[in-house]
Amino acid sequence: MRPGISRPGPPRRFRPGPAAAVAAGPVAALVAGTAAACAARAAYSALTRRPPGGAGTWTRTNHRGEQLTLLEGPALTVGSVAVSALGPGLPPRVRAALAVAGTGAAAFGGYDDLAGSGSRRGFRGHLGALARGEVTTGAVKLGGIGATGLVSAALLGGGPADVAVNAGLVAGGANLLNLFDLRPGRALKVALASGTLLAMGARRGPVRSGTTRPTAGAATGPGTAPRPGATSGLRAALGADSGPGALLTVAAPLGAAIALLPEDLGERAMLGDAGANALGALLGTAAAASLSRPARLALLAMITGLTAASEVVSFTAVIERTPALRWLDMLGRRPVPAAPVPGRDDPPAEPREAGATAATAPS
Repeated sequence: MRPGISRPGPPRRFRPGPAAAVAAGPVAALVAGTAAACAARAAYSALTRRPPGGAGTWTRTNHRGEQLTLLEGPALTVGSVAVSALGPGLPPRVRAALAVAGTGAAAFGGYDDLAGSGSRRGFRGHLGALARGEVTTGAVKLGGIGATGLVSAALLGGGPADVAVNAGLVAGGANLLNLFDLRPGRALKVALASGTLLAMGARRGPVRSGTTRPTAGAATGPGTAPRPGATSGLRAALGADSGPGALLTVAAPLGAAIALLPEDLGERAMLGDAGANALGALLGTAAAASLSRPARLALLAMITGLTAASEVVSFTAVIERTPALRWLDMLGRRPVPAAPVPGRDDPPAEPREAGATAATAPS
């Protein structure tokens, strides 16, 4: 070989660094959200054309005395779960956890939608009936969603403490969001706000798996090859990987929610227990997969507090008394009736709790 001519070595493989990962995250999340939105709309169109069991099975009467369908919930579940489970960019464990959480919560919520009478409400009502030997559909749903949360948390991995906290987030998120599904668009608005805050808050949180924090005095200067653990710990401290991960976990549920929001606000459809439980469980799984343990503990405490408060305080009454919350709650909704109309506005404001079908709707 001639002097001054170096032998060509093997081609270097380009590996994107943290900046490339952050740049790719929003793009992948946008693709996932768009795919979920399209899938949810397609599922809603197919289900409303040929409702399983007939249209009357899924029809309820709202506070105006008008009929609407519960098929929004199954459509949202199909769109968000399918894209979360099949879309690229998420670890297999997270995909599996999202699929189990969304499908399980929707199944048990749908059972309560179709078989429940609405005679018992809240933890107090269902657990009180259970203590007297009466197994309500709500009690079955609570137990089923609890088991779903445990399986989903186990799929995410971690020690017993992490599994317990994550199971609480999944099951608690499913139950809490369902408590907001009492007015058109309310639960979807809460989900969109929560998912956005989750994605923003996780951008500076530690990566949940496969990383360790750098040890004190770790050599990272020129000429020293950093240890893999130190590199991962640095990325964790900077939050370089957690932002895209959090975005990807919430992208599909939020995309499906946006796609079906017009149907909900227009009072043509509602989430029901199936949709609200599924959407809440998916957001709970996203939080479990992307937040640090202190953040997860704080979020679980907030969910527990709000759930306990719902037993004694009406969320609707609080919203009505707070101008800013009332404005947000009414945003995009049809104006409420000026005064009750006898014989038409008698049904409860919570159609999922009324259990009324098309056969009982006023003519």
